[in-house]
Amino acid sequence: MVMGALAMLVLATLAAAPAAQAKAGDVIERGSCSDASTWKLKLSQENGKIEVEFEVDQNVVGDVWRVRILHDGELVFSGRRTTQAPSGSFEVRIVEPNHAGTDRFVARARNLSTDEVCRGVATF
Repeated sequence: MVMGALAMLVLATLAAAPAAQAKAGDVIERGSCSDASTWKLKLSQENGKIEVEFEVDQNVVGDVWRVRILHDGELVFSGRRTTQAPSGSFEVRIVEPNHAGTDRFVARARNLSTDEVCRGVATF
């Protein structure tokens, strides 16, 4: 009985650990891509604006991805990123104005050699 309770406590602590790294008020969405990669879209308040961080983890170094980020339907970032060592991931960080009401961000990345697609949506 005690071992079961201890195991539950350890699992609860481990499950809460990623959330502890986020600041209060941060929005973090995660998901799978069309192949084996994963994505994370994080929105945070930064001096009255919104910091947007979009990360794709492919576990392959050197692949080029085409990345686009939309803020309330308007293209605010378009570019290419290459997965870097040691993790085989890339990240795009931008800071956007905080519009009145809910702000919706859509991030999309396409691997130029494999055509794998990652798409994340988050609202702030």
